[in-house]
Amino acid sequence: MVKRSAAPTPTDAELDILRVLWDRGGSTVREVHDVVAGLRDIGYTTVLKQMQVMHQKGLLTREERFKSHVYAPAQPRSATQRALAGQLLEQAFGGSARSLLQSALAGRRVDAEELDEIRALLDQVQKKGQS
Repeated sequence: MVKRSAAPTPTDAELDILRVLWDRGGSTVREVHDVVAGLRDIGYTTVLKQMQVMHQKGLLTREERFKSHVYAPAQPRSATQRALAGQLLEQAFGGSARSLLQSALAGRRVDAEELDEIRALLDQVQKKGQS
């Protein structure tokens, strides 16, 4: 049985690119650059190189369409978020979900609607654990 290696952890700059692609879908380097350049000062060739490296790392897929390369995320947003959250949970909180949640909620104002959503998620997790 072949063990599949996990996708590499994206850097902050790579996450900027992934967010654009998750929001827009498959896009050319020019399209991604136009969005990212609106957020921070970055050159086209820098975005091109980052996307080429991300493709090599397995973070992006690439296909040729009308003589342009169109890039797309290799993983859905939710899978990447779960992996990053899991890493943070282990590295910063020693695997304690309670400590993570306490820190997240203590650090900012949370409205009643968001608290209700968190309670509902906790109820779902509890039901899954009992079944």
